[in-house]
Amino acid sequence: MRVEWKGVFPALMTEFHEDGSLDLDATRRHARLCIEAGCTGIVVLGTLGENTSLRPEEKERVAAAVVEAADGRVPVLAGVAEYTTEFAVEAAARAARAGCDGLMVLPGMVYPQDEREAVAHFAAVARASRLPIMIYNNPVAYHVDLGPEALAALAEHPNIVAVKDSSHDSRRITDMVNRLGERYLLFCGVDDLLLENVLCGAVGWVSGLANGFPVEAVRLFELASARRLDEALALYRWFMPLLHLDTDRKLVQMIKLVNQLTGTGREWVRPPRLPLIGEERRRVEDLVRHALATRPSTV
Repeated sequence: MRVEWKGVFPALMTEFHEDGSLDLDATRRHARLCIEAGCTGIVVLGTLGENTSLRPEEKERVAAAVVEAADGRVPVLAGVAEYTTEFAVEAAARAARAGCDGLMVLPGMVYPQDEREAVAHFAAVARASRLPIMIYNNPVAYHVDLGPEALAALAEHPNIVAVKDSSHDSRRITDMVNRLGERYLLFCGVDDLLLENVLCGAVGWVSGLANGFPVEAVRLFELASARRLDEALALYRWFMPLLHLDTDRKLVQMIKLVNQLTGTGREWVRPPRLPLIGEERRRVEDLVRHALATRPSTV
């Protein structure tokens, strides 16, 4: 199965009204803004999309809204983050029904699988869906690590085409290339490892901070891919304090606040998450204020 996924794919926020109801108009508007800034794909219903805070029918509505906003200009991938493999298969079917171009599949939620169980989970979703699949490997958050050998075991499934690596180990991209060659499209999944991952072979970036700073994210990826290292490093250093937010436990609230401060979205989240207050809020506000004041003129 041939796909052309590459470049910057924002892990799009799901926009809410203050009362917690879906704001599909704002979600569409945000998707269009990212596409117009040069992003080459969109991932909906990931961690930043508050997947597990949405009811099944809401997930389908969000996915359909972003497909409508994309209007065929870029691929739209739907996150599949469910408690059981059966529920994941059902979510994959809803994503297909909504018109999504692919899936970003996570391990089963809550229960931390071992490697054998996780491989079986991904394989079952792949067998059940015709859509191309990006595996999301995030051992820090989900307590199962699919290394190169586990990914080799999944290589028999032609619709598993990409891996988003969030292992927080910059060596992992090289290990996967050495073991698997070009079998998978490799995506950076940790914002503050972008430059290292691209230099070692990542062809794409599923990015959190591309939500609030899409122009800068696209430019950074382009410079890194072109090996224009002096320019890439200067932009990376400017961006890094913000990119660190992507690895915080409250990354959803923090990045949504970044969006509000940059005019790209609103901070409303669903409980048990709550908008930031106090020192946490001031820290994000200070980071954004400094970033805007020192924004590189070359972007």
